[in-house]
Amino acid sequence: MSKRNRIFLGILLIYALGVALLLYRVMTDLDPRYRESAEELLVDTANLLASLIEADIRDGVLHVERMRPAFQQMYARRLRAQIYAVTKTQADLRVYVTDRNGTVIFDSLGRDNGKDFRKWRDVGLTLQGEYGARTTLETEGDPRSAVMHVGAPIRWNNEIAGVVSVGKPMKSFGGFIASARQKLLLVGLTSGVSVILLAVLVSVWLVRPFSLITEYIHYVREQKQVSLPRLSRRALGILGAAFDEMRDALAGRNYAEEYIQTLTHEIKSPLSAIRGAAELLQEPMPEARRERFLKNIRDETQRIQDLVDRLLELSAIEKRRGLAEIQDVRLDELLGEVTSSLDPLADARGVQIVAGGASGCVLGGDRFLLQRALSNLLQNAIDFSPSGGSIEIAVTSSSRHHQVSIRDHGPGIPDYALDRVFEKFYSLGRPHSGKKGTGLGLSFVKEIAELHRGTVELRNHPDGGAVASLTLPRLATPPR
Repeated sequence: MSKRNRIFLGILLIYALGVALLLYRVMTDLDPRYRESAEELLVDTANLLASLIEADIRDGVLHVERMRPAFQQMYARRLRAQIYAVTKTQADLRVYVTDRNGTVIFDSLGRDNGKDFRKWRDVGLTLQGEYGARTTLETEGDPRSAVMHVGAPIRWNNEIAGVVSVGKPMKSFGGFIASARQKLLLVGLTSGVSVILLAVLVSVWLVRPFSLITEYIHYVREQKQVSLPRLSRRALGILGAAFDEMRDALAGRNYAEEYIQTLTHEIKSPLSAIRGAAELLQEPMPEARRERFLKNIRDETQRIQDLVDRLLELSAIEKRRGLAEIQDVRLDELLGEVTSSLDPLADARGVQIVAGGASGCVLGGDRFLLQRALSNLLQNAIDFSPSGGSIEIAVTSSSRHHQVSIRDHGPGIPDYALDRVFEKFYSLGRPHSGKKGTGLGLSFVKEIAELHRGTVELRNHPDGGAVASLTLPRLATPPR
């Protein structure tokens, strides 16, 4: 992955992590906030019931007979209360009353009558005149069975005569918490998508509005036949190019600095070889040895020249956002020119080139650039082919694309290099010489393919060797 992509993705990742952290903090804070709201309501309910019970006290004795039928009727009622996204179908409020000794004299569920509840905080603290509340699991190890209890004192003659405790199962408001979390998650995802779309829209509407229209009109004028689906795909392609420009601007990539650093590193080795050979030539030596050192100087000088030429070509093509002119290119003629130009190199290596299947195939693009791309791929195949081997060039077509496949019978691509073959300055040693190329040829081919809205792929063949595939869109209407 290139530096600009890493920086751009880093910006998006920082934003995503920030939103994720914020959502996490808010979502984890939902549960205690709902508990606080529920506890505040339980305090009011407990004190209301305490006031009602205090009205029925006679001679310091608590009378709770009226509460039993009231709660029985409440539990028997069937509700259908639509509270936002949650539907409540039955009452789940729980109440028990204890005397001044903490013994339960009334339990709305009818299961704890007569038990000593002074050990529970809601009863023990309330009997001492303090605020008493607790949250207890009804089923051991099941957090969903937790019930909140809040106690309120029952007073008679300024003394605490008992405690009324109101309980609420936490699962009763679990649906509200789940619904709130879903909404927060939806807001977070919507926010992330909106930021990305906003960045694209700012790039398209504020950075390149006029150039986009001009480029699109130029493309439409070049078409021999108008096709609405094809025009819409082209429009999306132009938007993608605008997004790339925006990404470059955000990343702040400085191509000149990167090229200078990499070029300096690549040139250092041949310069050292030239310097070493030149120093040795100053000393007396046999003619054969002198000739060998002179040949090394010529080879390393040519290597530097090739590197500079390729770098200039790649730099020039990377600046282009589209083709200035779309030509009709016959694939069979183009492959014939490429193979003819490289026949001497193949003959010197004893490699046979076999081509076929391109008859009638027509591409729309820049003839010179396509010739350079195919030439790079074929030369790469020749370099990695064994002496006496062969190279097969095959063309396959679909309704939308032509694909040129060039297969050699060499050693193939090592696993560690499969993901790096298209990186700038990355190269593997040639099997016959051990020398590496400039590492710019495949990067050049990739740029040409993308400029033609196509793709290039290099993979290992199951039966040995490597296969380079260049896929390009076919011409809308073949010329006559």
